[in-house]
Amino acid sequence: MSQAFAFTPKTRTQGSSADADLAMKTCPNKDGDSDSDASTDACSGASLTCSQVFTSSSLPQMDSEESVAAMESLSSPGTAKKIINSDGFPIDLKEYKLVAVDPWKQETLSRSQLEDLKANISLCRDAIVSFTAVAGAAGLGGHTGGPFDIVPEMCLYDAFVNACPQHFVPTFFDEAGHRVAAQYLFSVLHGHMPAAKLLQYRVAHSGLPGHPERGSTPGVEFSSGRLGHLWPHVNGVCRANSDKVVCMFGSDGSQMEGNDAEAARAAAASRFNVKLFIDDNDVTIAGRPSQYLKGYDISQTLRGHGIEVAEVCGEDIDRLFSAMRQAVISQGPFAVVIKRNMCPGVQGIEGTTKAHDVIDTASAIRYLEAKGHHEAVALLSSVKNTKDPHGAYLGAGALGACRSQFGEAVVRALGGLSSAEERRAKVVVVDSDLEGSCGLKKIRETYPEVFIKSGIMERANLSLCAGFSCGDEDGRQGVFATFAAFQEMLISEITMARLNRSNVLCHFSHSGCDEMADNQCHFGVNNFFADCSLEHEDGPKMQLFFPADVHQLDKVVDRVFWEKGLRFIYTSRSKTPELLDEEGKPYFGEDYSFELGRDDILHGADEQCVGYVISYGDALYRSLDAVRRLRKQGLNVGLVNKCHANVVDEEVLRKVGSSSFVLCVESQNSKTGLGIRLGTWLLERGLHPKFDRCGTHREGCGGIWEHAYHQGFDSDSIVAKVRTLAGAAEKSQNVSERDHFAGA
Repeated sequence: MSQAFAFTPKTRTQGSSADADLAMKTCPNKDGDSDSDASTDACSGASLTCSQVFTSSSLPQMDSEESVAAMESLSSPGTAKKIINSDGFPIDLKEYKLVAVDPWKQETLSRSQLEDLKANISLCRDAIVSFTAVAGAAGLGGHTGGPFDIVPEMCLYDAFVNACPQHFVPTFFDEAGHRVAAQYLFSVLHGHMPAAKLLQYRVAHSGLPGHPERGSTPGVEFSSGRLGHLWPHVNGVCRANSDKVVCMFGSDGSQMEGNDAEAARAAAASRFNVKLFIDDNDVTIAGRPSQYLKGYDISQTLRGHGIEVAEVCGEDIDRLFSAMRQAVISQGPFAVVIKRNMCPGVQGIEGTTKAHDVIDTASAIRYLEAKGHHEAVALLSSVKNTKDPHGAYLGAGALGACRSQFGEAVVRALGGLSSAEERRAKVVVVDSDLEGSCGLKKIRETYPEVFIKSGIMERANLSLCAGFSCGDEDGRQGVFATFAAFQEMLISEITMARLNRSNVLCHFSHSGCDEMADNQCHFGVNNFFADCSLEHEDGPKMQLFFPADVHQLDKVVDRVFWEKGLRFIYTSRSKTPELLDEEGKPYFGEDYSFELGRDDILHGADEQCVGYVISYGDALYRSLDAVRRLRKQGLNVGLVNKCHANVVDEEVLRKVGSSSFVLCVESQNSKTGLGIRLGTWLLERGLHPKFDRCGTHREGCGGIWEHAYHQGFDSDSIVAKVRTLAGAAEKSQNVSERDHFAGA
């Protein structure tokens, strides 16, 4: 059911030689603005000191043909010229030139090497714009700016490995996994897969997910994990390959994470031979670090850890080569901090936060037309948006984004305070560079006095909220938000906040796996890890909530905002429909009141059904559709919404436990989610209906809506599992009755 794209080539066109230099001429000055003068001028400021650190030499230089010959003469089989299959891709990647540069023998690039590298950089950047834009036009999302940026350093490192592979671990480790488009492109250039495969970037079941996953894609040799988590792993690779150079591509966003600080100290202490090539474009999702994180300086930070650092303009290829060469031939850890505007040379998005995400179709068409890639434009113009084939869901109304609605609900709660001074005294809201994704932007815009625009430092930000609200004499509240996947690294901070009896309302968006083209490292499927308090302890209890739609989210926030202790609200990345009763009215509308610890029975409240489905969050509307269909088919099935997910509603549990079967449907990990708790609760009370679970239980498939089908909590799968349970329950009942009569 996934969507793939195909292209039938006609006549391929290449841009002019002037086009090859288009993206080479911009670099940020110290204010972060674009400078259209020559890159040597852009790099002459005091902050970029490569001209002072590196000197040129008149050593003999190889031209392009000599470079290739030198590479092919090496004995390693990995140096053989790769066959690039460019069929079916609108840009001819066979034009990628094989460049080999031995950094131990060459101090400068020859003119032909420089020209070939510039041509390669232009070609690669054009390809990245083309296939990432295709994914964007299909509704699959993605990232263009990051992979576009790091192409020069990847092409140079590729040339180093080509010349002397025996000295390098050839893997292009990247701690910013969202830049995976560059990994996929080089997989093609290295002959691991055909270029046409790039048109399936982020498509479900294509093996090209939104972050690199080892074993999923030919030529991709590592899993990046979450942002800023790879460097410690790369240190281990260094330890295992102590006679080789190991590189890692970094970013200014990744370097904010605490993992990198620990990895830096370890690398410096052990003198690991790791080389960091860090793209410092001063752009993250929600803004510019130079503006929202004053004092943050990658170079100074790394030097403070004991690592040698060079700064360079990334669009000056000669200087970039000199800096990277110096890093490679030096013993021990070395970082090259690479300054540039994000998406240099791309009109309309260069240097903006828009460049972090996938390029919009209009900007991509404008760029590709200017470069002469008319067939790439034709392909992009033909792309259709992917969508769930299910059609309308029974009981589903208008779609709404719970993750955005969270901000609206908090604004309403803050509006109940009398003044800006009172709000500032009682509430702090801390963002981790995801204000738009988690709904916090509305809070910042409405009540800036409570808002701290912080960096990608989730541990510190959560603890800030906890420290602000501990003690509780004044009823202070902290509000924290990030992606649910990142909750897994916060359990220690959650425990400390619990022990200090802090009051923090935590919003974890992107829960579950729905619409998660970024795939497994961004799955938010272990939410119940947050419920880590002891069963019997003093202080407020941990409370986990997963509202079903925007109406219920409003009611939950209204009810729990001023509660004491730690409260966790989970929302999905995807929009969910408002849930409607059989009269077409919202279940959680104006007349609904959310009560702590109380489950909502959507079907079967006034009757004893043959069995029940228990669900919540983004799985609930699918469960409602399945239950409505089953009831129409004559199977009297009930439906329970368990929004307050970690608290037992004894009355409802007895009701469902007295039926013939119970099915738990969720988007959480089937090993850690509600299902295993629900089964335990039933057994503890002597209730033994036939029982089963639907949930996330296998590796992700990429794509958007496909995840629910892949994991088996789509409507059709729920119907099938209910029928299987009902049949098993009926068979068991028949056996029991037969045994009863036989005994009589």
